[in-house]
Amino acid sequence: MRVESECGGSADVRAALSRLRRTSGLPVAFGGLRYGTGRYRISELTGARTAALHGLAVRHGNGLGGKAAELTRPFAVTDYHASAVISHEYDAAVAAEGLCSVLAVPVVVRRRVRGVLYGALRHPVQLGDRPLSAAMEAARELEQALLLQDEAQRLLSVARQPAAADPAAWEEVREAHGDLRALAQRVADPVLRHELLAACGRLAAASAPGRGRTEDGHRRTEGGPGRPDGPVLAPREVDVLACVASGATNAATAERLGLRPETVKSYLRSAMRKLGVHSRLQAVVAARRAGLLP
Repeated sequence: MRVESECGGSADVRAALSRLRRTSGLPVAFGGLRYGTGRYRISELTGARTAALHGLAVRHGNGLGGKAAELTRPFAVTDYHASAVISHEYDAAVAAEGLCSVLAVPVVVRRRVRGVLYGALRHPVQLGDRPLSAAMEAARELEQALLLQDEAQRLLSVARQPAAADPAAWEEVREAHGDLRALAQRVADPVLRHELLAACGRLAAASAPGRGRTEDGHRRTEGGPGRPDGPVLAPREVDVLACVASGATNAATAERLGLRPETVKSYLRSAMRKLGVHSRLQAVVAARRAGLLP
C-alpha cells in the first residue's frame, strides 16, 4: 500500500493549520495539497462554521490560492469579493463561510508547489506582517514534513526490494532499516508511521525468516520485536541498536533520534543486558541473530 500521495499528509496539513491559526491571530485557517495536475484540494479546515470550503478543488492560477501558487509567493486581499486582482470562481464557497480578508501561502518543496495554506477574517482588514509571517512559518513547517514523507517513500522503496546476496546491497538494506526507524519517530502521519515500522519489521525478518512474526514484524507479545523465544527489547532500544549497527557514535545516535547522549547510553546498556552481551558489537550481532535487526 502506498500511503503518501499528492493528496496525502492530512495530519501534517492539520498541524500546519493549527500553528497558523494559533500564531497569526486569524480565526479561520484552511488548506490542502496538490492532487493531479495543477489542482489543489482543500482537505482541512480549522475555525470554520460550515463545510462549504471542504473538498473544494482550486485550480492553478484561479482565485487567491491559485494565484499564490502560480506566483510561488504569499498573496492577500482585504476584501475577497471586491478584489480586482484575483479571479472569482470560488466566491460562493467563500461567501458561504462569510470570509472577507484572506491570505494564501504556497507550500513549495524542491521548487515545486505541493499545496496552499489560507488564513482568513470575516471582516475587511488589511492583513499586516504578523499573520503573513505566521502563515509563511506554517508553510515552512509543512514543507519540512513533506520532505520527510518523500524521504520515507525513498527508504520504503529500498525496503520493498528483495534481499540481495551482494554484501554491498545488503548493507544498503541495513542502512535503510536504521534510517526508517529514526524517520518513523519524526513522521506525524500515523498511517505512514505504521508503514515505516512495518517495513522495518520485514527487513529484520529478511535476515531470520520464519520466526513467527506479526504483520508489522513484531513478536506476538506485547513487549516488542524479535523471535518468539528471544529477548524482548523496547522500540527505542531497537532504534539505538539500529543506529549503532550503522556505525553511529552515541552522540550521532542521539542527534539522529532526538535524544540526549546519556539517554542513548541508558538504552544501549539496557539492550546489552537483555541480550546478555558486554559490548556494542556483540549487541548488534546478538540482535541480528534474534531477528531484531537485518
